[in-house]
Amino acid sequence: MLFGPPVPDGLLYRPDFVSPGEERDLVAHIERLEFSQVEMRGAIARRRTVHYGWTYGYYARRSEPGPPLPAFLLALRARAAAWASIDDAAFVEALITEYPAGATIGWHRDAPIFGDVIAGISLLSPSRMKFRPYVSDTDIRPGGAPRRTTHEVGLAPRSAYLLTGPARRDFEHSIPAVDRLRYSVTFRTLRQSRREAAGPG
Repeated sequence: MLFGPPVPDGLLYRPDFVSPGEERDLVAHIERLEFSQVEMRGAIARRRTVHYGWTYGYYARRSEPGPPLPAFLLALRARAAAWASIDDAAFVEALITEYPAGATIGWHRDAPIFGDVIAGISLLSPSRMKFRPYVSDTDIRPGGAPRRTTHEVGLAPRSAYLLTGPARRDFEHSIPAVDRLRYSVTFRTLRQSRREAAGPG
């Protein structure tokens, strides 16, 4: 059973973040991209990804500078940044994920190399985003009580969310299997220490 507030503190949700026409244009660009498989712990996930700005190696858990954001994402990034009240250049990474029918993403918290503001935009089909308090691997007790979902948010097509504050730091999230093809566009900031190490650019 879910309890507490309907969403974790720091999660903002906005339906109709993009118009149907904007969605069609975005999908037309996305369909032409060359997606890469996601390999984690020796298994190939059903979802596929394209990274811009910074690349993230799921297996090695490392991030490095990658290809620049394409022009078709810049207006969307600017809109998400304005909503988050940050400079659009602060969203240094764009991740496009393809979820075919049946694809999921398991429980996780975005890598700590990324900063305190994450924006996501959903395209084509609805999905659900589940949350539960984050517990590090070292603090999980064998044989302990099962960890359960505490919050759940429906992500409608063309909607967007922001993860900030406790929703970003103190919770992990997952997306159950989708019924049909879905794309998501995720913009992430970088931790200040990594931005300083990367230098201007």
